[in-house]
Amino acid sequence: MAWQQLRVRVRSDQIEPLEQLILDYGGLSISYLDADDQPVFQKDPGSTQLWDLVDLVCLFEKEINLDKLLLLLQQHPAIEDKESLTLKTLEDQVWERSWMSDFKAMQFGERLWVCPSWQKPPEPNAVNIMLDPGLAFGSGSHATTSMCLQWLEKNIRDDIKVIDYGCGSGILAIAAALLGAAQVIAVDNDPQAITATIENAKRNNIPKGVIETYLPDQLPDNPAGLLSDILVANILAEPLMQLAEDLSHLVKPQGQIALSGLLAEQADGLLEHYGFWFEMDKAVMSEEWARLSGTRLN
Repeated sequence: MAWQQLRVRVRSDQIEPLEQLILDYGGLSISYLDADDQPVFQKDPGSTQLWDLVDLVCLFEKEINLDKLLLLLQQHPAIEDKESLTLKTLEDQVWERSWMSDFKAMQFGERLWVCPSWQKPPEPNAVNIMLDPGLAFGSGSHATTSMCLQWLEKNIRDDIKVIDYGCGSGILAIAAALLGAAQVIAVDNDPQAITATIENAKRNNIPKGVIETYLPDQLPDNPAGLLSDILVANILAEPLMQLAEDLSHLVKPQGQIALSGLLAEQADGLLEHYGFWFEMDKAVMSEEWARLSGTRLN
């Protein structure tokens, strides 16, 4: 069976009326895609952030005549880029396999791989994290996650305690555990992230009790019991700035910190700020993103 795929670029604040129009003309599904390679991050628990510009990808049965809908969309004030409006026929295929083919195993450092569950690990004897794309942020493909994984691969030692602050999918917490950490505390303000971390830890056969998950307000009151050898936080520049002193109290003297989720132009301000508590290293850049690291002062 073949399908018709309509694609159009709109501002995110104009999606709702267009969606209803598309559904009224027989739309079976509507997908949102980033139209401008714009990173977005969840700011409030349970919220859904959208890009400023969104490509709506809409699926219709082949037999439906869409001439009137195309004319209405061409005249609709919400669509500024009329050339973005396209319609094409899609031949039927095994859609699940097509989607899965977009995700490949990725290597970080010398011994760490992230592999989707439907692929055989390229290096069976390596440290392999089995992780599928899901609701929570973090599959290894984004530069910030990649830089943190590379840092962990070089710095994790056996039998240490690690805090993953802003754990998302749990990818960094799981990496730390598989690389030899004895205890990992995973923290996130999004309950979906906590659920994802727990489920992904189970899929990777992490022994019970090695990874503990917390919402921030559920952390134990005794900071001394939380002191870590390594703390990694892959979040955003603003919360990293606001949380700097709190995060410093979670790291042992001579312990290490790694920070990401910030743009390259935000690195200098954070390096200076964290310099009150850490001896900071030179920032590492990847694309437009930065990773910071440092050693806790006594």
